[in-house]
Amino acid sequence: MKKSIYISSLLALFAAPVFAQDIHFSQFYMSPLTLNPAMAGAQHEIQTLFNYKSQWQSVTNPYKTLGFSYDMRLNRKKDEKGIIAAGINFFSDRAGDGKMGTTQANLSLSYHARLNSDNLLGGGLQAGYFQRSLNFSALYWGSQYDGTSFNTSYISGEPVNGTSNFSAPDFGAGIAWTYDNSANSNSVTGDNDLKFNLGLSAMHVNQPGYSFYQAEGKLPMKYTVHGTGLIGMKNSNLAFVPGFMYMKQGDAQEIYAGTLLRYTMGMDSKYTGFKNGAALSLGGFMRAKDALSAVVMFEYANYSMGFSYDINTSGLTAASNGRGGIEIALRFISPNPFLGKKSVSSFN
Repeated sequence: MKKSIYISSLLALFAAPVFAQDIHFSQFYMSPLTLNPAMAGAQHEIQTLFNYKSQWQSVTNPYKTLGFSYDMRLNRKKDEKGIIAAGINFFSDRAGDGKMGTTQANLSLSYHARLNSDNLLGGGLQAGYFQRSLNFSALYWGSQYDGTSFNTSYISGEPVNGTSNFSAPDFGAGIAWTYDNSANSNSVTGDNDLKFNLGLSAMHVNQPGYSFYQAEGKLPMKYTVHGTGLIGMKNSNLAFVPGFMYMKQGDAQEIYAGTLLRYTMGMDSKYTGFKNGAALSLGGFMRAKDALSAVVMFEYANYSMGFSYDINTSGLTAASNGRGGIEIALRFISPNPFLGKKSVSSFN
């Protein structure tokens, strides 16, 4: 019963006109356009990603998030002074007993100037539209607790002008720097690969209304600093693939960092005779005061699959028993990043 009261209180807070926070994926490097519109075309000529996250199943109805994104470079000649790229991304989120949901679609446009053969510096803009919904009839409120259980015949005391759905436009912008010492060479092998990506974005710059009540409840701007990399170890098939992310939105902030250890192996295709390449990465990340994430990723030719599990370490452990949630990410990129190379980054 205490757990039910606790979760109902959390849902009430989410439904009220308070500061709201965005979705986030533990494998943030597998959902680039939710971080920064400048990531469109920053790392690959063509990239398609699918994301699935389920969390808090041990506490209440699972919070489920689905995501999809596609981005591509519109001009691919290496002698161009810059890269023009576009991307689309979509996500749908459903949370708790009230099925509080957010569905959003975005279009991103970016331009990346070639500083030299290894460096790109780009900027991007994003325009989108979202819809939020909530099933008020499925919620229980503190005023409806009769001492032993929740009694729906009791008046909730909530404003009668509550609405079950609304929609609004949403805009964002960002910049990104990309370094890749093998971007214009097929001679770089895994033991001297060096890749970095660093970005800064501001999302919800128009601060759209985000309250289910007819009151002033704006979605605060979200500022994100993120980075990933690959550092190949000489004379080895191993590489470190570190990453970090810092987000600030209203009074909330998130600090998330960690690394994977990646082992690259060559795999001959019996059909084509070419080496398709494969890699296995293991590691973990820490979200400050919230969770530890264990991560495993497998890559083969153009395809990647990542799996992570969050172990809750926050104050919610009393209800979650440490169980956070699972996340699965699938990616297709073109061209095959292993061709002519010994390794390629899990993040790049």
